[in-house]
Amino acid sequence: MTSPAPQKGLAPEVLAVLAYVGGAITGIVLLVYEKKDRFVRFHAMQSTVTFLLVLAAQLALSGLPWLGGLLYVPFVIGVVALWIFLMYQAFHKRSYKLPYIGDFAEHQLR
Repeated sequence: MTSPAPQKGLAPEVLAVLAYVGGAITGIVLLVYEKKDRFVRFHAMQSTVTFLLVLAAQLALSGLPWLGGLLYVPFVIGVVALWIFLMYQAFHKRSYKLPYIGDFAEHQLR
C-alpha cells in the first residue's frame, strides 16, 4: 500500500481564506507570496481592495461626530458579516466576486 504524495504547502482554499483573515494585510502578503494560483491571487486582491475600502469608510464615519457614532455598530456588524461570508465562499472553493470590487480585483490581476 502506498501513501499519497505529500502536499507542498497549504491547500489553495486555505490560502484563500487566510487572505481574508487579516484583511488587507494578509491580502497583500499573499499577493507577494503566491505568484501562480489565480484562485488564491483573486481572493488576496479582493481582500486587499475590500478592506482598504472598509478602512476608508471607517475613517470617514469616525469624522462624523453624531452620525458616525450612530452608524458605527451597524457598520461593524455588516463588515463582520461580509468578512465571514467571503471566508466561507473561499473555503468552499468559490470565486465569489463582490459587485464592482470583484471585477476591479480580477482586472488588476491581468
